[in-house]
Amino acid sequence: MSRIGKLQIPIPENVKIELNGQIIHVSGPYGKLFRKIPDLILLEVNTNSINVKKNINTRIANQLYGLTRTLINNMIIGVSQKFNRRLQLEGVGYRAQLVNKDLVLNLGYSHPVIIDIPIGIDIKVEKNGGIIITGFDKELVGQLAATIRSKRPPEPYKGKGILYDGEIIKRKVGKSGKK
Repeated sequence: MSRIGKLQIPIPENVKIELNGQIIHVSGPYGKLFRKIPDLILLEVNTNSINVKKNINTRIANQLYGLTRTLINNMIIGVSQKFNRRLQLEGVGYRAQLVNKDLVLNLGYSHPVIIDIPIGIDIKVEKNGGIIITGFDKELVGQLAATIRSKRPPEPYKGKGILYDGEIIKRKVGKSGKK
C-alpha cells in the first residue's frame, strides 16, 4: 500500500481546484493545468486539502494511487510557485543564446543546434554557460531539460557536455602510453 497516496494534498490560498467528473482543473497565479484521473481513483476536495482514495483494491489501483497523488501535488506546486531546472555547459566554445523564441546552442558541431521553446516555458541564459528553464508544468520542464541535455551528453574522459546543475561525472582514466 502506498504511503505517499495516504498523505493529504494541501491547497494554497491562491490556487483554485475544480473537479468535473474524472477531470481535475488546477488554476493559480502562474497558469492553468488539467488532468484526467483514472476511474479506479476517487478524489475528495475539501476547502484546504485534497484526499486521494481507491475505488477498488486491485494491483493497478495501488499503482495509480500514489502516482495520482504526486501528479496532483506537482500541478498545485507548479501553478503556485513554478518549477525550475538548471543546466551547465562544460566545454571550450560551448555557448547558448536566445534568438527570438528559439534556443541556439553551439556545442562543437559544424552547425548550431536550434531548439524550439514550448509555450509556458521561460529560458534564461547566463554568462557563465548556464541555462535556467522555468515553467509551471513539471513534466514539460523536465522533458525540455532532458532534450537539451541529449544534444551533447557529458562524456567521462574530459567531462565536456551539458550537465544538470550539481551533477558529478565520474571521470575515467584515458589510455596509458607504451612502456
